Amino acid sequence: MPPLFRYLERDFLSQQHSSNIVLLRPSMSFMLIQTPNPLTLKDALPNFSKTTHIFLPINDCRNANQAEGGSHWSLLLVSIVDGVAFHYDSLNPSNKDEAITTTKKLGILLGKQLQFLDLPDSPQQENSSDCGVFVCVQMKHLLLKKLMRANKQQKVSMSLGGKHIDAGQGRKTMLEIIEGFRKEGERRRS
Repeated sequence: MPPLFRYLERDFLSQQHSSNIVLLRPSMSFMLIQTPNPLTLKDALPNFSKTTHIFLPINDCRNANQAEGGSHWSLLLVSIVDGVAFHYDSLNPSNKDEAITTTKKLGILLGKQLQFLDLPDSPQQENSSDCGVFVCVQMKHLLLKKLMRANKQQKVSMSLGGKHIDAGQGRKTMLEIIEGFRKEGERRRS
């Protein structure tokens, strides 16, 4: 997921100077869910004082000593301005408990109560291995097709009901992004 984060931040968010959207890395989301008192993380996390939305990949790993563990990913999109956390789970309701816990801890960190909305109309994967692809495709779609197209006064539907996700195409897109970063790295080194 991190190459996709870098791609979205560099190619889209950095060009939107009015954008106050944070893409929290999987390791930071994991740290948030594993830490008993989220206020102790305030210095390790970004400053959310001007943030409007936070994207958090959620993992079902329960072992704090195994950051790369777990078997399923889902996406939590928190609209700070609306006080709502939207949960997109491609194997609904697999990560619901983890997403609720993360929502509560983020609310403590923000000093604001957040309403949790599990979205049962999220596109569902057809196997047990596409969850990471679904998180990436959903994040890109919600960011580029919903949030970044809306004006500040406009309410945006955050539902993905009816959206079809082609996991194979999602993998191809991610490989193209990674290949672009690889070529860029080669150009910089030469």
